[in-house]
Amino acid sequence: MRIIGQTISLSGLRFYAYHGAEVQEAVAGAWYRVNIDICADVRNSMDSDSLNDTVNYARVASIIKQQMEIPSKLIEHVAGRIASEVEKCFGDRIQSMTVTVIKENPPVGVVCDESSFSLSLRR
Repeated sequence: MRIIGQTISLSGLRFYAYHGAEVQEAVAGAWYRVNIDICADVRNSMDSDSLNDTVNYARVASIIKQQMEIPSKLIEHVAGRIASEVEKCFGDRIQSMTVTVIKENPPVGVVCDESSFSLSLRR
């Protein structure tokens, strides 16, 4: 058989963070979730069994945590920073990725479970 794709995913990373365009959001904070799917060439890791030959998802989680700790007005900005830092860390190994930042119970004037932004990039 032939390999047609390789995806490393993290789902439901949960953070209490201080993002939002409204002053109260930056003060009170809210719960956020982040999902990331990374399509990458990690064929060598299947033979080597080495973290050096893959996209280390523990490192990806650490990058996401660091970026979630930096307040932003927009979740679009947060997603862009996450994607940029993951790309810097793993470089050409990454073929594409999708980062989704989800804000739980956003203050939109009606009952709303969540708002989200997904950013998809391809090399």
